Amino acid sequence: MSFQQGLSGLNAASKNLEIIGNNVANASTYGAKSSRAEFADVYANALNGSGTNMVGIGVNLSTVAQQFTQGNISTTDNPMDLAINGSGFFQVTDGKNPTMYARNGQFKIDRDGFIVNNAKQKLLGYSADSQGVIVPGQAQPIQLPTAGINPRATDRISIEMNLDARLATTVPAAGGIDINDPATYNNATSVTVYDAKGQDVALTYYFQKAATDQWNVYVTANGTPISVDGAGVPLPSTTLQFPANGSAPTAPVGTVPIDIPATTSTTGGATLPITGVQLDLTKSTQYGSGFGVTDLTQTGYAPGQLSGISVEGNGIIMARYSNGQAKPAGQLELANFRNPQGLQPLGNNTWASTYTSGDPVVGGAGDGNFGTLQSGALEESNIDLTGELVNMITAQRVYQANAQTIKTQDSVLQTLVNLR
Repeated sequence: MSFQQGLSGLNAASKNLEIIGNNVANASTYGAKSSRAEFADVYANALNGSGTNMVGIGVNLSTVAQQFTQGNISTTDNPMDLAINGSGFFQVTDGKNPTMYARNGQFKIDRDGFIVNNAKQKLLGYSADSQGVIVPGQAQPIQLPTAGINPRATDRISIEMNLDARLATTVPAAGGIDINDPATYNNATSVTVYDAKGQDVALTYYFQKAATDQWNVYVTANGTPISVDGAGVPLPSTTLQFPANGSAPTAPVGTVPIDIPATTSTTGGATLPITGVQLDLTKSTQYGSGFGVTDLTQTGYAPGQLSGISVEGNGIIMARYSNGQAKPAGQLELANFRNPQGLQPLGNNTWASTYTSGDPVVGGAGDGNFGTLQSGALEESNIDLTGELVNMITAQRVYQANAQTIKTQDSVLQTLVNLR
């Protein structure tokens, strides 16, 4: 009599229960992937070939197949939590072993500014230069900047506005303008610009209707006219000439260069001169409606300190500064495999590449067949807990049935032994 079939069935059912138990244990593990037992029947080889009446000698565990299906995405309040929606793996390293791969996006920032997981493995990606330009190449551990952002002097000012064509001319008999007398100009607006040290300078623009379809533009910096004659009388920095229909000005064509002299700030400090600033008024109009500025931009900013980071869907890490500026600090690099099921589990929510999985194909999130990233979210385990509990009941019944075959074999053997 042979107990081989029942014994192999018990072993297979036991392994299946272990796999199901491991799935159940990791049902709440972010980034975990379910596994399933795949079995194969066993037949003995005959010297003269296979016959037609062969009886199998049991079953064996062919493989433990990992199921890399997408898990649900759940949102969190932590901007360093990352979820991959689609294909791809995070790349992490401990600095000693080959690169490891993970789907668990529970990342943090260590004391040195590196992005790490709970196992202190560093996240890999591309760095950015001081101007925020991503530098592709060999992926390296991403280290966030600690220094602030340097100031930038204003070099361009753009104003989009409408000047009221219905207004009368306001040029006084003596000519010029008195910035302290609103009767000598029609409208005014202001913008803050910055010198090379990041010191703010308040520019005020005064619009004076000099004639039909013609407007003088005077500019002051911290209350001081930036353009004056020999006697100190303010001069217009430019003159706008509109066509009869009030559309975009016919003069000046393009931008107007202006120089902002050194001034005294409201706190008593001396600001630096800002030269060669390009003033763009080409988006101005002169229609029969009230004065209104619809867009006013300038390119300078004050210095700022790092106040936070965020991760875009393409994996670019944006550093945000206290002065309202933001620039890339790096970009995550994802990896993908032709055969993810061939990856070797290492524990701590990581896998290693193998000959079976193939070499990793790397790239940015959202490129090619790579999934996109979602910041402030985590990918839940793809384990179906209800299904696993049903599978557990089935595996238990299979174990009992195989034990019953051994019991039956034993009973038959006992009967044979008791023959007289």
